[in-house]
Amino acid sequence: MPIGLIALALGGFGIGLTEFVIMGLLPEVAADFQVSEATAGWLISGYALAVVVGALLLTAAVTRFERKPVLALLMVLFIVGNLVSAIAPDYGLMMLGRIIAALAHGAFFGIGAVVAASMVAPTKKAGAIAIMFTGLTAANVLGVPFGTMLGQAAGWRSTFWAITGIGVLALVGILAMVPKTGSADAAGSAAGSASGLRGELRAFRSGQVWFSILVTILGYGGMFGAFTYIAFTLTEVTGFAASTVPWLLILFGVGLFIGNTVGGKAADKNVDRTLLVALAALVAVLVVFALTSSNQPMTIASMVLLGGFGFATVPGLQMRVMKYANSAPTLASGANIGAFNVGNALGAWLGGVTITAGLGYTSPIWAGAGITLLGIGVMAFAAAHAKRNDAGRTEGPRPTDAATADSQQDSTELQPA
Repeated sequence: MPIGLIALALGGFGIGLTEFVIMGLLPEVAADFQVSEATAGWLISGYALAVVVGALLLTAAVTRFERKPVLALLMVLFIVGNLVSAIAPDYGLMMLGRIIAALAHGAFFGIGAVVAASMVAPTKKAGAIAIMFTGLTAANVLGVPFGTMLGQAAGWRSTFWAITGIGVLALVGILAMVPKTGSADAAGSAAGSASGLRGELRAFRSGQVWFSILVTILGYGGMFGAFTYIAFTLTEVTGFAASTVPWLLILFGVGLFIGNTVGGKAADKNVDRTLLVALAALVAVLVVFALTSSNQPMTIASMVLLGGFGFATVPGLQMRVMKYANSAPTLASGANIGAFNVGNALGAWLGGVTITAGLGYTSPIWAGAGITLLGIGVMAFAAAHAKRNDAGRTEGPRPTDAATADSQQDSTELQPA
């Protein structure tokens, strides 16, 4: 395993901790700034929206620069954001710190996925991406519970000081261990395509890139729709004590870790098949979870499987977008990171709608199953198109049409306006 992947995973750990640990510290933050918990909740929503903006605009702005120093600068931005959060004297500056850190989030994972894939052989690219995302899963398994306990014991600011320290370690690791990989421009020029932002934007002419992004939104949105309100399900439906919820969430994190690892290895063998199987299994788990949520042993098993199959899709989804973006994967990779957060927002919103409608605390799970089912439909359609196109390429063009065929675009690509 290339040692540079460890540095990328450490950066992913810090970013994942920043995103999720605030959920367990909202009461303390709200009390300190004397705002309502609903207002404090915007520290989560604002972060998610800023991730989408950073994944698109910030990634687009740095495509012409060499990727290693860009990753280092993004980690500096992450450090600054968490430092501002740690010392913020009021709610407004706390929100500013969250937004600064979030801007680094999407671009770091988008560019980092491209760098991780470049470190290994073509047959191991999804596995390399999975290793980078291991940091994110580890943040859920270990970072969030212990970060919450640290914040509750020593004040919520101590958690953000700790995250700032993790960011410094990740920065040193990136500078010392990540190899130079060139810029998006250089990759585009080597492939004979247009360089710069225009070259990156050309990737979005591919219908398969858009199919992959839509599957990301629907598949991840289905899992997150169920997960957002999981504390209510565990306490109000299953009957667990509120004090046990953090430890039950560790089981979910264990599932994330296993699913990420297994999903990455499987995607290296066959991306589309892995995604179809994982999404179908996720729907099955959500349905079983909704039907058996009053049974504690079944709920525990569902928690592990929900995390496992939900995150088994992540390396494959990221790999698929990069594959069909071809020689200009950086901006498409960043856009897909943004799509994960759009999925988060979609799932959380739809789950909230079902609860508000009086359908109960299992309704977000059913809503998640429905969203994921739509994702399977899109994935099946995209896979069928890709298979037909691959078959056409295998047959090859007629001799008289060879020159024309070489200049034609993939049949799955969208025609420019």
